[in-house]
Amino acid sequence: MKMIGQSAKYIVVLGGLVLLGFLVIVFNNRMAEQRQLVAQAEEIKVELNALRQTEASLDAQIAYATSDAAVEEWAYQEARWVREGDQLIVPVSPSKQTPVAPSANIPEPVTHTNWQIWWALFFDDVTE
Repeated sequence: MKMIGQSAKYIVVLGGLVLLGFLVIVFNNRMAEQRQLVAQAEEIKVELNALRQTEASLDAQIAYATSDAAVEEWAYQEARWVREGDQLIVPVSPSKQTPVAPSANIPEPVTHTNWQIWWALFFDDVTE
């Protein structure tokens, strides 16, 4: 009878150790998952800050584009409008005139005979 009580104790202790080992493994897996989720949250925070900065920049561009200053800038630079008192000057090129390209004097290459090339190789002098 004493033997059955002792073996039951060992079985309970062994079962408790197995259960404890299982809990440690599960805890370790959850800790690894938690570290991964924290790293993802940090990446998302960085991306969110970048998107917020982009949004602020786009809002500023929209505010400028809808302002009177942008319209005035477009009118004078792109549409070529003029204000009262301004004189519009439009350069007009003369019609049917062909531009003349400047002529460049290109020297002709000097040709040497074979004996002149050999002479230059041996004596460092090229006769013309």
